[in-house]
Amino acid sequence: MAYRKLGRDSSARKALLRSIVTSLFQHERIETTEAKAKELRKVADKMLTLAKRGDLHARRQVLAYMMDEDVVKKLFDEIAPKYKDRQGGYTRIIKTGVRQGDAAPMVIIELV
Repeated sequence: MAYRKLGRDSSARKALLRSIVTSLFQHERIETTEAKAKELRKVADKMLTLAKRGDLHARRQVLAYMMDEDVVKKLFDEIAPKYKDRQGGYTRIIKTGVRQGDAAPMVIIELV
């Protein structure tokens, strides 16, 4: 299977990933479920790779996906220059246990 469906239809899944990737770059560290974090890692790496390119087309592609222009500005101006020599693997997933209500495995995903 190529990706996790996360119990949502395609439009809800896309909205969830757009929202969560925006939050990751805004706060640089978020807590979520393990399945969402593993899907988020793919999207976040693509956004950071585009930001490392830094040209206008890449900025417009990232703006089309992410929900907040201020976060895109932060991504291009502050976050991407830190990773200019890194060839991938921009995120780290740390397991934190299970959620109280439904025992879902929780993790912290952060930028390396």
